[in-house]
Order: sequence, then structure tokens, then C-alpha cells
Amino acid sequence: MAIIVVMDAPGGTQAQYEQICNKLTNGRGLVHSPHDWPVAGLRAHVAGPTGDGWFVADVWDSIEDFHRFAEILAPYLREVGFPDVEPRVLSSFNLVTA
Repeated sequence: MAIIVVMDAPGGTQAQYEQICNKLTNGRGLVHSPHDWPVAGLRAHVAGPTGDGWFVADVWDSIEDFHRFAEILAPYLREVGFPDVEPRVLSSFNLVTA
């Protein structure tokens, strides 16, 4: 079954998120489809502001898919100064998609 990855980043900003997306899409801006990701396996992605930073939650086919993505993502996070975040990985029980 799929996994859920949650990242809550106090101090993270929308501008940093947009910079990271631009890097992930080779300059095409925000990600709009799982096909925009540099690795396969993403089922869902949501991101938005919190009271003190930025929040991201993803659903991945497997932990291995997420780890492949994390290897690509990590340098971009550092490059834009995004806060260090330890992602929480949760097991999913049920997944409904549109």
C-alpha cells in the first residue's frame, strides 16, 4: 500500500517552495501533475502555508520511490535555504483518488 510523507517546515515560505518547484520542473514553474516529478511513484501532492511556515504532504507508491525523490530534492532544499525538516512517513490504509 502507498505511504504518506508529511513535512511541516516552520520558517519555510511560498517563495522557497516556488523556487524548488521551478528546479524540479527544469524551469517550467509549479508542478501540476505527477508527471512533472523527476521520479515515478507520486500519487498526490498538497502544499500550503501554515501559521509559521510551509506544509507539504505527499502520497507515494512506496518508500523507495520517495527516497529516490528525496535524493533529488535535498540539494534544492539546501540551495534555497529551506528549513531542515525531518519528513514523517506514515503507512496508508485507504487511498481514494479522483
